[in-house]
Amino acid sequence: QVQLVESGGGLVQAGGSLRLSCAASTRTFTSYALAWFRQAPGKERDVVARISRNGGTRYYSDSVKGRFTISRDNSKDTMYLQMNSLKPEDTAVYYCAANIATGYGTTWSAPSRYAYWGQGTQVTVSS
Repeated sequence: QVQLVESGGGLVQAGGSLRLSCAASTRTFTSYALAWFRQAPGKERDVVARISRNGGTRYYSDSVKGRFTISRDNSKDTMYLQMNSLKPEDTAVYYCAANIATGYGTTWSAPSRYAYWGQGTQVTVSS
């Protein structure tokens, strides 16, 4: 069992930056593959970025590639999403997600593969 708490959302102008954090309450943080999802009003929850247990495998959606960076600090039980060059279409509620992974390089893109979710943090990008 792990609890996830996101922070760092807010209102920013287009072209600006935000850094989201996801703090996990677990003593086995390195057992979990992690991901960031987002959901805009009326749309499905889509994966933004995902990272493996040891941070060695990272994937990004095409819409954020080159602008967002996912990372994790296993010494602090925390995952991050650095978001640069933000666009109005990045406006959404951002969620962090986790699940235990047997392989060090394992990640998943489907929301159904993640058992644990944070409460979400709103990101609003104004034009």
